[in-house]
Amino acid sequence: MFINFFYLLKAYGVPVSITEWMMLMEALSKGMALSSLTAFYHLARVVLVKSETYYDRYDLAFYSYFQGIETPVELTEKVLQWLEKALPPRHISPAERLKFREWDLDELRRSLEQRLQEQKGEHHGGSKWIGTGGESPFGHSGYHPAGIRIGGESVNKSAVQVAAQRDFRDFRADAAIGTRQFEVALRKLRQLSSKVEGPREELDLNETVRETGDKGGMLQLVWTRGRKNMVKVALVMDSGGSMDPYMRLCSQLFTAMNRSSHFKDLRFFFFHNCIYQHIYLNPSCNMKSAIRTEDFLRMLGPDYKVILLGDASMAPSELTMPGGAIDWSLHNDEAGITWLRRIAAHFNHAVWLNPIPEPFWDRVTGSYTISAIRDVFPMFELTVEGLDGAIKKLKVLK
Repeated sequence: MFINFFYLLKAYGVPVSITEWMMLMEALSKGMALSSLTAFYHLARVVLVKSETYYDRYDLAFYSYFQGIETPVELTEKVLQWLEKALPPRHISPAERLKFREWDLDELRRSLEQRLQEQKGEHHGGSKWIGTGGESPFGHSGYHPAGIRIGGESVNKSAVQVAAQRDFRDFRADAAIGTRQFEVALRKLRQLSSKVEGPREELDLNETVRETGDKGGMLQLVWTRGRKNMVKVALVMDSGGSMDPYMRLCSQLFTAMNRSSHFKDLRFFFFHNCIYQHIYLNPSCNMKSAIRTEDFLRMLGPDYKVILLGDASMAPSELTMPGGAIDWSLHNDEAGITWLRRIAAHFNHAVWLNPIPEPFWDRVTGSYTISAIRDVFPMFELTVEGLDGAIKKLKVLK
């Protein structure tokens, strides 16, 4: 049973043994998959996958093998009818019958309008009001067989759809993103030059051989100046708030840059949501570590290559209005977008890295501010590929 799935898992690099496979067959024979593809997906993963580092490969193999095989809607409806008929009427309350009877769109619309008129606040759980969780036909993150999802994301997916999402891609030991991969990408930014001031203290072997030959074999040592990296980099990172979900990813880039020994100078600065008249020297972003942004611009010459890192997502007022800073104790006399334009104008090379996946830039809550900041800085997704693109942009001569 499913023997080709066994070989496909091994082809995708999931180390499945015969013992584990036989254990899965025994579990299936005992009905532990509940005749459900979703249940089989989870059962097989528990039995066959030894480490979460293989979850993504498992998802890829599962999607490849079972793609297009989903439980027919007609079968689900028929089963529900069977279950309803099998229960004695006395065990089904009117509310429970309401949940599982047929709804038409007009009735749903009328019910929703009624809820909007009657509901006075947020609600979580339950089966009536607009809210999250529970079994209400209106809201999200819960379950109702014939409801309207308002906000949130779809939760009850088929097994193949869950696998296709590849939620475990970041757990892969061979993932294309990580500290080491960032380090390799950052090396492409180095720019070596021998035209620097300083003593000639490295032996030029080719010239030494040439000069010695010209002198009839009498050793003539020729010294030259060493090739040194001339690149100066500043990493300016958004800290806290909406950036917390990306802390691990940002930490990898920070660590990779901190380990880099191939830059002439490397500086780190921080901000929260947007840069105003102050910029910070540590992630706490408190005034004890603040310097004036004007001093920041004087401190770093136009030759610094600046990488700004943040989700660029905030209230439009935080970006476009004086006094819009989220910290009301620090009144900004000028809009954040004004300071960002100053920074872009000051440096010859500056890019923005965004941890939000690029396909969502025009769909997330902060899409307006993301678009506005993209007009100021070239923006790239915070992946190895995105960093490669940003580095190429930083190396383009102006």
